[in-house]
Amino acid sequence: MSDIMGLKAKLGLDVFKHDNEPHIKIKPGMERDPRLKRAVLVCPAGLYSLNAEGEVELTIDGCLECGTCRIACGVEVLDWNYPTGGAGVQFRFG
Repeated sequence: MSDIMGLKAKLGLDVFKHDNEPHIKIKPGMERDPRLKRAVLVCPAGLYSLNAEGEVELTIDGCLECGTCRIACGVEVLDWNYPTGGAGVQFRFG
């Protein structure tokens, strides 16, 4: 038996504390912007998805706060901030 944990198992150890407000928001009217579709491909937590209308939707639960979406999409499309103190992800490596 191997002692090496897979990525999903490691992510399952993390704790996510909810904030009063989401720290990432899609700016109004940008749901169909082609730049935002990059987040569907690059988000390591898989938080972005396309709905039936071709709009990008964001589910903030499980965010790793890595900033990959912000870099890929740009600040014109996303309003991205770190969560307030005590909220957000707490990494626990097993």
